[in-house]
Amino acid sequence: MPSYSGGLGVLAGDTVRAAADIRLPMVAVSLLYRKGYFTQVLADDGSQREEPVEWKVEAFLSEQPARVQVPLENRRVELRAWRYDVKGVRGYDVPVYFLDADLPSNEERDRNLTGSLYGGDPYYRLCQEVLLGIGGVRMLRALGYTELTRYHMNEGHAALLTLELLGEEAEKAGRESIRGEDIEKVRSKCVFTTHTPVPAGHDRFPMEFLTRAFPEQNGFLDLKDASSVELLRRVLQAETNFPDLQEAAKRGASVNMTHLALRLSTYVNGVAKLHGEVSRRMFPGEHIEAITNGVHAATWTCPALQDVFDRYIPTWREDNFSLRNALGLPPEEVWSAHLLAKHDLFAEVQKKTGLRLDPDVFTIGFARRATGYKRADLILSDLDRLREIARSAGKFQIVFAGKAHPKDGGGKELIRKIFRAKKALKKAIQVVFLDNYNMEVGGKITAGADLWLNTPQFPLEASGTSGMKAAMNGVPSLSILDGWWVEGCIEGVTGWAIGELRHSGDERLDNAADAESLYDKLEHVILPLYYNDRNKYLSVMQHAIAINGSFFNTQRMVSQYVTDAYLRQGNNHVQDSAA
Repeated sequence: MPSYSGGLGVLAGDTVRAAADIRLPMVAVSLLYRKGYFTQVLADDGSQREEPVEWKVEAFLSEQPARVQVPLENRRVELRAWRYDVKGVRGYDVPVYFLDADLPSNEERDRNLTGSLYGGDPYYRLCQEVLLGIGGVRMLRALGYTELTRYHMNEGHAALLTLELLGEEAEKAGRESIRGEDIEKVRSKCVFTTHTPVPAGHDRFPMEFLTRAFPEQNGFLDLKDASSVELLRRVLQAETNFPDLQEAAKRGASVNMTHLALRLSTYVNGVAKLHGEVSRRMFPGEHIEAITNGVHAATWTCPALQDVFDRYIPTWREDNFSLRNALGLPPEEVWSAHLLAKHDLFAEVQKKTGLRLDPDVFTIGFARRATGYKRADLILSDLDRLREIARSAGKFQIVFAGKAHPKDGGGKELIRKIFRAKKALKKAIQVVFLDNYNMEVGGKITAGADLWLNTPQFPLEASGTSGMKAAMNGVPSLSILDGWWVEGCIEGVTGWAIGELRHSGDERLDNAADAESLYDKLEHVILPLYYNDRNKYLSVMQHAIAINGSFFNTQRMVSQYVTDAYLRQGNNHVQDSAA
């Protein structure tokens, strides 16, 4: 189902799989994107063209009989839900409901709201978030989920669900306006995870958009109530108090979805320890903890290595922590499984590009969303130096993949730059770029590369999960010490660091120094180890599985959400004020 863009969507899927594995009573809600994200088509110079992805919804999902209506402007938008069951390793199902507005009862503009991910203008995006947040809660009620104890928002995109919950509390009390007691009740039910320090990940809409979408809700907040006034002030990030929502819109106020989620959640977390620190700097005064991301072990381990695990660590699917026994695996079987994964990757390369890569040559993998701060081009900073390293330390080849957001001109230029470098390096260093990056392609690269490269601009990598997927397959990382790698890197044991350990407030950008560190590790440490001491390289591979694979998985992550967030008693904001 091509219904996601990248990391956050895949992480959500891995989370649901892990919840099913540990038999956690959970239900997931998303929007249905009938046109998917997009199919990436690359020209000979690397120029990206986007084409829609049409897919047969009914081939994957089952339509549910429930229907709900969501107010939008002066219309009622009808929604239906399609169900997909994620089956866990012990047979337990977690349902995922996809909300769909493509119904004959809706106007054409409303039917298109569940058309494409990131389609349309900012108002279109707000309307999508109305359907997700408000429509999501209403659909859950219509489907019989009336006793839910926690609502977990991933990023601020779903934050409008808090407004629906507030409305429910006021209605129970026989009121039309929201007061402090409603805010506290909703706050006790909500959990919020922030996933990125990058501004584009924190939606902000003019208040005028909300008053346009909800023209009859000017009195939604009781602005004679101190808690409601404080909530509005925090969400609008405004110093002044407004008499009503219409006045706030007239004066040009804007709604910050991240602040809405922050103010109405009992538990808030970043997605790595360092990201928790970065988030506390971004949102001073907020109580933000950290639960480091993971990946779903059984999904991201390649078939050949799954067979090895099944023989020697038979409980690994039910108990990911048992992967620590990977240190006892026969090294020759780990290597044989890796060569099979490498063969699968090279078959994909040949199918997509016509190029035949040499399986005996050290292969570096880099597959991320193509955008500036991920710096896919860092390794290509000095092509002469790369040629010299390949000549003196050992041959290597690089496999790239990644889509640029349709509106990210810089990301598109990055792909063209890689194509120019590929042409300049010719046969000295084979460089390939695989088009239409998706889960299948990503899985082949993370398993089939000999080294995983990650070069984000510090401190903009909240977590990063591609290196975790590589670790599941015994592929060590060479990475900037940002996101999860600060926790996962044991130098020379699980992989290698680019540059030095830095603190969350250190935002210096030094591409030259980072590139030099990358080249130095590649030339003097990694390539000599791979070509001259294969047993030691295999030891690093097995430590990557045993130390990182056994910990950086969604089984551990979801269990931590259960203990830290879902079953937690108390309210951070109450504790803060008491302190």
